Amino acid sequence: MSDLAVIILTKNEEANIEDCIKSALFADEIIVIDSGSTDKTQAKAEALGAKFVLHPMTEEGFAGQRNFALTQTQAKWVFYLDADERLTNEAVDEIREIVQSDRIGVYRIKRMNVLFGKLIKYGAHAPDWCVRLYPRDEVHWVGVVHERGEFTLPQHDLKGVMHHHTYNEWSSYFRKLGQYTDMMAARMHQDGKKASMGDLTLRPVYAFIRAYIIKRGFLDGELGMVFSILHGYYTFLKYLKLRYFYIGKGEQQ
Repeated sequence: MSDLAVIILTKNEEANIEDCIKSALFADEIIVIDSGSTDKTQAKAEALGAKFVLHPMTEEGFAGQRNFALTQTQAKWVFYLDADERLTNEAVDEIREIVQSDRIGVYRIKRMNVLFGKLIKYGAHAPDWCVRLYPRDEVHWVGVVHERGEFTLPQHDLKGVMHHHTYNEWSSYFRKLGQYTDMMAARMHQDGKKASMGDLTLRPVYAFIRAYIIKRGFLDGELGMVFSILHGYYTFLKYLKLRYFYIGKGEQQ
């Protein structure tokens, strides 16, 4: 039985998978759970020694993929790493020490977002914290999108960080914007939420103000302004879809 498995979810990640895996080669095992790639993701992952498992996305979404991954390893510890994320050397050393000493708990890591080659420090894409390192038997995932792990162990913070290379092409950004707002609208609908005209007009404005002023997105210069505006647009789209994708089901008021 290995001590640590790094788990990576993929679909058509040939541009990212090599750098991602290379940052995780310290692990005893790297497992790629793929939901149907048609590019060179599999070939590139296997060339670097990763175990590649095809598992189509179900209605359980990303949480289902992450839970399935837990059945593909016997490692005592698991670390979840997205294909567009890279672990820093400091984080690698820290994770290795925790696993080797078996310091039981769950650990979150600071994620520094890199957009179009620029490290973003403020606004809607300011650094965030993600719980990613778990004893394998101590986590269960829930949520179709923006999934989260459920656990009962105490939580600790890592000192090392990882870099999140989110977008390098605008076409990719807008494609994912559409996918995420579709999933968020569906999730809100399932939770019994409704969207009023007030949600369509006021929430996007507040989202922009919060990103650009309250969270100081203006300090990131031109991109800070652009992504604050786009954060408002994202907010508008998810409420628009919630209101109009479910016409005939009582959502409109």
